[in-house]
Amino acid sequence: MTRISLPKRSEGHDRPPAIIAPSILSSDFARLADECKRMVDLGADWLHVDVMDGHFVPNLTLGAPIVASLRKHTDAFLDCHLMTTNPELWVKDFAKAGADMITFHLEAAAGPGPDDWHSLAPDQPHPAVVDMCHGVRAAGMHVGLALKPATPVELAVPYVEQGLVDMVLVMTVEPGFGGQSFMADKAAKAAVLRKKFPDLLIQVDGGLAPATVDRAAAAGANVIVAGSAVFGAADPGVVIQQLRESVTAAATSGNVPH
Repeated sequence: MTRISLPKRSEGHDRPPAIIAPSILSSDFARLADECKRMVDLGADWLHVDVMDGHFVPNLTLGAPIVASLRKHTDAFLDCHLMTTNPELWVKDFAKAGADMITFHLEAAAGPGPDDWHSLAPDQPHPAVVDMCHGVRAAGMHVGLALKPATPVELAVPYVEQGLVDMVLVMTVEPGFGGQSFMADKAAKAAVLRKKFPDLLIQVDGGLAPATVDRAAAAGANVIVAGSAVFGAADPGVVIQQLRESVTAAATSGNVPH
């Protein structure tokens, strides 16, 4: 069974409710439990956990043991973004650790080679990606599918159409390091998905802050990941509220680009 249910779209809105997910990659790791409690107390809906293996991306962060330790100190929704080669190897470990969602990269699940995803077709689901989705669900977690900036958004469509994923993550920076600049043109992928799937959770991650969130919100995103913009702020609670207000305003404006 899943630990926490996902929010549903309500009447008069063009997307599910706003979800603000501070990335703990930007927190003080020496005080991780306290930092996470602080974010939740300030209004965060989820905690975004960036898992990097030093292979799929050129950085090494944290793994299932840290999630297991963190779970002992929080009931918050743990949104685990696996930037790893062979993500299927880690499903059981993260489920046991207490993750609520695993978001894995389409490019990684399609094969071990960095260019294997080029063989994917927008009208034909890849068996390995399908198996990964089923595996995450069978382990009791929600399923997210992540796209790097260069990956065409159309490749995610068949998995959403078949009900295999709960969320699509649109990366607006190259995965690997926090603090990068927002790639505004990549947010347009969210508009493609939102037009097709009004009930889908669409997450945008990379360079998001009060100055850039409106572009993601206007494109149809409802799940906002922000790291340094939140943890580095003098008043993180104000930033969380600003991000939420941007998404909420866009959700009722009827201005999602077509």
